[in-house]
Amino acid sequence: MPPDLSPLDGPPHRSERGAAPRRVDVVGIGADGWSSLAEASRALVAEASVLLGSARQLALLPAVEGQRRRPWGRPFGASLSLTLAAHADDEVVVLASGDPTVSGIASTLRALVPRERLVVHPAVSSLALARARLHWSDEECEALTLVGRDTDRLRRHLAPGVRLLLLTSDAGTPATVAALLVEEGYAASALTVLGDLGAAHESRLEATAGGWADVAAADVPALHVLALEVRPTGGDVAPTGSWTTGLPDDAFEHDGQLTKRDLRASALARLAPRPHEVLWDVGAGAGSIGIEWLRAHPSLQAWAFEADPGRAERVRRNARRLGVPHLQVREGRAPAVLERQPSPHAVFVGGGATAPGLLEHCRAALRPGGRLVVHGVTLETEQLLAAAYAEHGGELTRHGVETAAPIGTFTGWTPARAVTQWAWTAPPDHPTRWPGDPDWSTP
Repeated sequence: MPPDLSPLDGPPHRSERGAAPRRVDVVGIGADGWSSLAEASRALVAEASVLLGSARQLALLPAVEGQRRRPWGRPFGASLSLTLAAHADDEVVVLASGDPTVSGIASTLRALVPRERLVVHPAVSSLALARARLHWSDEECEALTLVGRDTDRLRRHLAPGVRLLLLTSDAGTPATVAALLVEEGYAASALTVLGDLGAAHESRLEATAGGWADVAAADVPALHVLALEVRPTGGDVAPTGSWTTGLPDDAFEHDGQLTKRDLRASALARLAPRPHEVLWDVGAGAGSIGIEWLRAHPSLQAWAFEADPGRAERVRRNARRLGVPHLQVREGRAPAVLERQPSPHAVFVGGGATAPGLLEHCRAALRPGGRLVVHGVTLETEQLLAAAYAEHGGELTRHGVETAAPIGTFTGWTPARAVTQWAWTAPPDHPTRWPGDPDWSTP
């Protein structure tokens, strides 16, 4: 044991073989390794019989005689689960970067280790160090992780004047982010790479998004936080940074099958997205409803169902372009395509409402308190919605939108096709009758 280690105060955390399962300690470690650890954390690391971590983290710590060190395997989650199971009778310490609860391994371990056995010992997070170096207060910047995530998610957060701190996957991420910023009209944005924060060899690299091509790839450290100050190049910028429901229609690639802006805003007001909820967008067309649902909060989920393969691919392109690449797109005809999908909190039917049994399928699938919104433009669909309103209640409205357009040398109103909208909310005792996910229940 290194001479500067001291034992833990109080009784040791060990237990004899055959006793209750041992606890798992998660110890945050900085880029400077051993010197970043508090005295208690040093003792935990030194007394552990098994030490888990990345190869980089394990290499930062002094050797301990008889200690077994296990670097992460792949796939990460499965490897971690198997390793913990194999060492259930050992003192296991898991190393994490900085604060394990900040986009860290603590969330993964929470699903593998019972709460009473999991103990987290955080160090200063790289985000806290980055804010200190930049003199940015917590309230004037937002932290995002791109580790294991599609970089297109960043588009949702871009707007003039925004400050972002990004946790990145590798040394190539800044170049990818710079290219995305240029594409979105933010080439003047300032990028700052804060490398190996807290270590003696800590570094800082600055450039604009437009000038990033001149930065040598070898100069970017693999371990870093990427700070952005979003600045427009001039002129128009992409609409992705708006937090308002009802993006301009031309923000979406479409073939005419699009829920137009004013009707989209009305539908989303009634779908009422709330954190952690699931939406079904049935007859997705261009995907505008599902996309705007996801843009309301990062924890939301959405499934878009579209029978036409070309339109389904267009939905995927729109989702990436508008910052929600995690939109799940399923090709097929409803209601058959809805089978075995996660039970929704909200359902939007933008097309195909007259398909036999579709509306009843969607009503039955809703969780208690769930919202159903259906649009129709034909007489047949209007009759169907009127009958549903008569039977189940809810809200039945008819929307007519007119826009000003030239008539010769004058200006007049051009009406769009009227849309009938039926909105219905499932009662608190509504029995969900849909075998979608583990929350499914029979009446």
